[in-house]
Amino acid sequence: MARQRGPRFKLARREGVNVTGTTSPRLEEVINIPPGGRKRPRKRSDYGLRLRAKQRVKKQYGLQEKQLRRFFNSAQKASGPTGLNLLQLLERRLDNVVYRLGYVRTRPMARQVVGHGHVRVNGKRVNVPSSLVKPGDVVELTSSAIEIPLIEGELATRPLTPSWLERNGNSGKVTGTPQRNDIDADIREDLIVESYAR
Repeated sequence: MARQRGPRFKLARREGVNVTGTTSPRLEEVINIPPGGRKRPRKRSDYGLRLRAKQRVKKQYGLQEKQLRRFFNSAQKASGPTGLNLLQLLERRLDNVVYRLGYVRTRPMARQVVGHGHVRVNGKRVNVPSSLVKPGDVVELTSSAIEIPLIEGELATRPLTPSWLERNGNSGKVTGTPQRNDIDADIREDLIVESYAR
């Protein structure tokens, strides 16, 4: 499976927001400087705006173009607004749920935890980060995962925020469907829909 192996600071600087969740004082200093240094701001075309919106979501959720296209096609077939359907599908990915439950600090870390087999869904070990959870599913960490110092620290300090998840120690439950106010407000799903509708 292809994944991003290059510099993560560049991804965040390109979008102007911390899309990978990397915590670093240096990133906070340079996040508003685009890759290549300071340049005279140019007005973006409509195409450029749509492309940036799509690229930002791909980087934030760790997707390739083929994966995002597949999620978009599923969102189109579902009833309701396509943009909201797309974001709900992305939020329901197992790696994102592990991140949202507060087990790890970033989505790339969540992807690694899932890929290494440290997560069970309804008592069954799942190591596919892109698998989707549904309301009623129970997502829990294995006993070996709880002993990892980074995970142990996150469980002790990070509060749970999404309204559609409940956490009880190392176990979490999907209680509903992600709502728009649970997802980052600056994501422009309307531009993503326009990009694929061209």
